[in-house]
Amino acid sequence: MTDTSPQATSISTDPPWLWAGLAALAVFGLYVVTLAPTTALWDASEYIATAHILGIPHPPGNSFFVVFGRFWILLLEFTGLPVAVRVNLLAATTSAATAFFWYLVSHRLLVSMTRERVVALVGAAVCVLLSATAYTVWNQSNVNEKVYTLSMAVIGAVTWLTLRWFDRRDEEGAERLLLLAGYLMVLGSTNHLMSVLPAPAFLLALAIFTPSVFAKRTVWVRTVPLILIGLSFNMFLPVRAELDPVINEGDPTCEALAPALVAVWTNGSAGCDKLAYNLARKQYSKPPVSERMAPFADQLNNWWQYFDWQWGRGMEASELPWGARTPVSLLFLLLGATGLWRVWATRRDFGVYMVTLTGLLTVGLVFYLNFKYGFSLNPEVAPRELHEVRERDYFFIAGFSIWGMLAGLGLVWTWVTLRDRFLPDKPVWVASPILLVALFPLGLNWGWASRAGDYAARDWAYNLLMSVEPYAILFTNGDNDTFPLWYLQEVEGIRQDVTVVVGQYLFTDWYPKQIEEMTRPENQRRFDPSQGGGWHEEAPFPTRSVTSLTHEQMDGIRGGVLDQDQTLPFPELNLVFPAGLDLDRASVLALRFIIDSADERPAYFSGTSGLMLDMALNEFSVREGIVSKLHVRPLEQEVPGLAQGSAPYGGEWFNLEKTLHLFDEVYSYRGLRDRDIWFDRATLNIPWHFYALALQLSDVVAEVPEHAARRQEFVAHSDAFLEVANGGAKGTPVALPSADSGN
Repeated sequence: MTDTSPQATSISTDPPWLWAGLAALAVFGLYVVTLAPTTALWDASEYIATAHILGIPHPPGNSFFVVFGRFWILLLEFTGLPVAVRVNLLAATTSAATAFFWYLVSHRLLVSMTRERVVALVGAAVCVLLSATAYTVWNQSNVNEKVYTLSMAVIGAVTWLTLRWFDRRDEEGAERLLLLAGYLMVLGSTNHLMSVLPAPAFLLALAIFTPSVFAKRTVWVRTVPLILIGLSFNMFLPVRAELDPVINEGDPTCEALAPALVAVWTNGSAGCDKLAYNLARKQYSKPPVSERMAPFADQLNNWWQYFDWQWGRGMEASELPWGARTPVSLLFLLLGATGLWRVWATRRDFGVYMVTLTGLLTVGLVFYLNFKYGFSLNPEVAPRELHEVRERDYFFIAGFSIWGMLAGLGLVWTWVTLRDRFLPDKPVWVASPILLVALFPLGLNWGWASRAGDYAARDWAYNLLMSVEPYAILFTNGDNDTFPLWYLQEVEGIRQDVTVVVGQYLFTDWYPKQIEEMTRPENQRRFDPSQGGGWHEEAPFPTRSVTSLTHEQMDGIRGGVLDQDQTLPFPELNLVFPAGLDLDRASVLALRFIIDSADERPAYFSGTSGLMLDMALNEFSVREGIVSKLHVRPLEQEVPGLAQGSAPYGGEWFNLEKTLHLFDEVYSYRGLRDRDIWFDRATLNIPWHFYALALQLSDVVAEVPEHAARRQEFVAHSDAFLEVANGGAKGTPVALPSADSGN
């Protein structure tokens, strides 16, 4: 490919808007075909729910996403699509917008490298294809798991505006391009700080090649107000928090306007304490980057593991960072580096921007994010808390997106160079078979990236909520087993009577108070008998909140080691907690919730580990389907309806009739049926829960004459769930129960 200057090239630098639009439409179509039909695990449910009710998600609150998400939901109301699908389409649309800008950027970069119009047009399409089908980009674009696709679109737009500025910098009014780019980054920061990552590259390129722009008074006169206006979008947080939405994480209220504005404009460095706390994400207590949470070499190895996934995720099931697909990954590493080199060689102003941005989105992010050991790497490192709780590849989505584009540039350069070297008198098409390399990610990532038919998170939440009695308290351990419940309650309106209590959040000052307020009789939502699943009937409406503690008393609870035996009066048994037992703040508050409301609200747990174990209540656990009900009474005595499994199977107590009813008639198993790949290994607890339940039922029913004949049936069910839990094997799975209640 011959190097040319913009003046020497015979190709117009005018943007090919139509071609870019067609490329974006094709990418959008791919994401729609593989779109998730409902919510997903991790943060997807939280963001769908908060967009739907204009709530406040976890810090920093993502103001722009919530407001824009609500607008988007209303905009697509005419379609009649479920709310979750509409929000998932927002992810697809914003990623398609990124593809639109990457087409324009790629075309402009190729215009500087070739005199052949067809090379620039086709080459830009190749760049978009590789960018859009990188595993993490694709997997995050067909469900709104995070807010990053919106920020990725901002990065694409800013990159295009920067390149456009360098082409038109001598024209009158060209500064508007810079102002728009700057405003998008500032406004995007109220969605997520990922949006500001182009800023260093943007400023460095300006400082080197057009430093005079910083001396223009008119630029600064317009820039400062734009920054303040953009940041002020975060004022949504205190305004909305004051109205007490059902989801109000951090409760970032402010007593006055001035400190709220200070907190917003300084991004949490000062001003209103609650708002500043949220904006600065102080809840997560992240150490400074100088204090590495894992050796930098291991953090780079973790990044390579994720890079290795991008171009051929389906080539092997191994989670090792080096394996069969490594040659493919090295190929795309080389192609991306080649593309970056060609940009640098042909247009130095473009090159400075692209090299700086790419460095920030790759090695720079590895250093700044300062992750623990990778979730599936360094198994020899213990304890488990030294590892991330899940794979974190989504943090690098913008870097993988831009590397795909650069790899496309490298592939196009290879295409033209092969023609120039070996068949210089032939049209460029003679070397076009090399472009088939661009199809690798599309073919090799499809099975892992597609979310089509994935109902696992939604149905997991449905099964949990339908397991508990009216007005129950359901204790969960963390975000991932809570957010889908919030989605189901706030978006689909299912079992809103249940009080979901997140064990982790009880350590905060704001959350226990919200639980007390939401369960007051005037705020308590009523049980709908039509959602009883054929088992739960109408129950008396609670006459008080879950606790008699005042907000001041809650603030005073910090937990600690008991210095003497303490007796707590449960309705059927006085339970003695021995001296030396360590009860943290969450455990103490949970115990008060249980005791204060025991006569009106049954207590359930989403698992016997975590909070239930911390409170030393496991011996009073009775399984009702996939949840555990707290029965503080001697279970060894003859209790009607209860059956105990044998020791080899865990020895757990079961409300057998109810569990069989739930398993056969109520539970939904979509997303577990005919599933070949469970791509998120950190959420395998879902099929493992069902596997354990079916296996334990095969043990329990064997000792109950009227159900003993079903033993082999439950063995078969456990085998089917085990197949999914092991990642999914090809072939015909064992049939699962057919109930799809509530679907």
